[in-house]
Amino acid sequence: MWKLKIMEGKDPLLVSINDHVGRQHWEFDEEAGTLEERVEVERVRNEFSSNRFNMRQSADLLMRMQLRKEKPRLPILKGIKLKETEEIREEAINITLKRGIDFFSSIQAHDGHWPAESAGPLFFLPPLVIALHITGAKNTILSQEHQKEIKRYIYNHQNRDGGWGLHIEGHSTMFGSVISYIALRLLGEGLDRNELARARQWILAHGGAIAIPSWGKFWLTVLGVYEWDGCNPMPPEFWLLPKFSPIHPGKMLCYCRLVYMPMSYLYGKRFVGPITPLIQSLRTELYTQSYHHIDWNKARNTCAKEDLYYPHPLMQDMVWGFLHHFAEPVLNRWPFSKLREKAMKLAMEHVHYEDINSRYLCIGCVEKVLCLIACWVEDPNSEAYKKHLARIPDYLWLAEDGMKMQSFGCQMWDAAFAAQAISSSGLIHEYATTLKNAHDFIKASQVVENPIGNFEEMYRHTSKGSWTFSMQDHGWQVSDCTAEGLKTALIFSRMSPELVGEKIEAHRLFDAVNVILSLQSKNGGFPAWEPQRAYSWLEKFNPTEFFEDVLIEREYVECTSSAIQGLTLFKTSYPGHRKREIECCIAKGLHYIEQTQNPDGSWYGCWGICYTYGTWFGVEALVACRKNCYNSVALRKACNFLISKQLPDGGWGESYLSSSHKVYTNIKGNKSNLVQTSWALLSLIKAGYGDVDPTPIERGIRVLINSQMEDGDFPQQEITGVFMKNCTLNYSSYRNIFPIWALGEYRRIQVEK
Repeated sequence: MWKLKIMEGKDPLLVSINDHVGRQHWEFDEEAGTLEERVEVERVRNEFSSNRFNMRQSADLLMRMQLRKEKPRLPILKGIKLKETEEIREEAINITLKRGIDFFSSIQAHDGHWPAESAGPLFFLPPLVIALHITGAKNTILSQEHQKEIKRYIYNHQNRDGGWGLHIEGHSTMFGSVISYIALRLLGEGLDRNELARARQWILAHGGAIAIPSWGKFWLTVLGVYEWDGCNPMPPEFWLLPKFSPIHPGKMLCYCRLVYMPMSYLYGKRFVGPITPLIQSLRTELYTQSYHHIDWNKARNTCAKEDLYYPHPLMQDMVWGFLHHFAEPVLNRWPFSKLREKAMKLAMEHVHYEDINSRYLCIGCVEKVLCLIACWVEDPNSEAYKKHLARIPDYLWLAEDGMKMQSFGCQMWDAAFAAQAISSSGLIHEYATTLKNAHDFIKASQVVENPIGNFEEMYRHTSKGSWTFSMQDHGWQVSDCTAEGLKTALIFSRMSPELVGEKIEAHRLFDAVNVILSLQSKNGGFPAWEPQRAYSWLEKFNPTEFFEDVLIEREYVECTSSAIQGLTLFKTSYPGHRKREIECCIAKGLHYIEQTQNPDGSWYGCWGICYTYGTWFGVEALVACRKNCYNSVALRKACNFLISKQLPDGGWGESYLSSSHKVYTNIKGNKSNLVQTSWALLSLIKAGYGDVDPTPIERGIRVLINSQMEDGDFPQQEITGVFMKNCTLNYSSYRNIFPIWALGEYRRIQVEK
């Protein structure tokens, strides 16, 4: 039976700077679990598989079952269900809140964070299987139980038409289908299996693997089932450009440069893995014509229409054509080949720098696998490669749908929101232990040092005082995570130390403020990771076909709002610290918020789905600046927008298609989603809409109360996270955090009245 391990790092190759606080990974123990527990695990797995086309997202049940079993069971209060017109009494709110917090406290880990899935994209996992196959570590790192669960996951998310999507709720794409098919074949699945036959049929009917997008072309090439001549160039020489160059990789979005850094090294090497009989077979399985007769030059810019979200502008294709036909032949001949060797060496210096500073976690799972294989290609016996292998379990997550690969974990992000949600209820004394544990985690998760050496020369930004999205070992500062960490620490500092522990030291809060202030853009908005360095026109050269906003760092309403909220709260506790700079920062940030509000009153959220999420952050920013009078034009517009989207049952439900289409779109069937309902309710409550008309808020609160499950949990529904406009990401703790938060805020205003 599988067991979730917290704060464990027995492997000597693992490095941690805070005793592995926040680390979570799964291990298989064949002796673990009673017969009844094993039967229950199989039951929930079979239930998911039977219902997988109706509910694509797993409910993280295996983690919930384990953590609840490890803690003393408290008596479960009897739940309350309200009729449509029934008055919402104080008892109903209190009981629903306590049941919700009781359950959520029971799945808190002993280090104070809430373990949770952070997955959803279907292109995360197959590259790991490909990389481990190439390096020969597949059967060493992935046990038979690992491989069984990985295959379970891939099969569980195959679409009815035989293909796989970019993410679990998406339509079939060539990228998702080809790499999922290959992963299954590398894991030993035979050609005669029905699911693979259907997948091959879909792939060949849609043009074959030559129509896979650029990232897919890369992975197929290093595996040996595609050719480098069919890939657009990724010359490592870009790293040798002068730093003032507008197209220097160091100016690009950190995710972009950290993906193409190891890619450019492998491209420069023209690396291809061993050509085995299985690889030869895949060459015949995935194409509509003989492999040796494929026009690879034409294939460079061939992309299936199912994958094409961001078509290349003509100018981009002309640049790739010039580099492919003219620059590459020159750079691969002496004496220019010496320049290529120098460029590849520099690219690997940056790879090693990022590896060391992230304790071999890397910034995310896409980069993780690329850096792993680059280190192996450079030296198969290197310490760097071995340390990469040791960190793979940090990315693998198990749920009832199988084993998947996470983005990089959302431990800190969830903990900050969870602490604020529980605090909002006013039930601090009753949940002091839960809050103290969360407080300890937040204190232990702050980044206390900058990246090593001359980090600016390595294109890194100051990180001392920041909080990451996951845990301290990750090391990458994020503006909104830092702001939410600051805000949460300040909230705890106003509580009794006897209840929640000693408050964080002032100098650490000052360090957090330094990071936040350093990230603001000229237009007042806040990017996520680093100050904006590149020009907006560079996005025209976005080489991915399925993402948008890839090349440049840009500002986000979410990050800006969090920064405004954090700094505003800080100012009340430390009014004299950098007063003028903080006030100026808040004013500029507020201007950005007001300027980016859409004509219909909404804001576009880039990390949550989508207009509901963005509007919640927009409202929170205005309220934090004391613009919480409903007569404020911006708030009135925001409220009117939300009211216009309320569904007949009283809830809100927004489809992930809102993000890619950039038009508010209801979930199919006009279904409510509890998380989006909570975001809308938080906005309306904070904006003071209840003083104008309490009925819409009361209708939404009834939805939350009536949706609570027998054990106090809330049901998993459609996915609510998104990134790069076109791909979704699940945050399984959101379904607990935000209903608790909305109910807590509703209780607060009722008490104040």
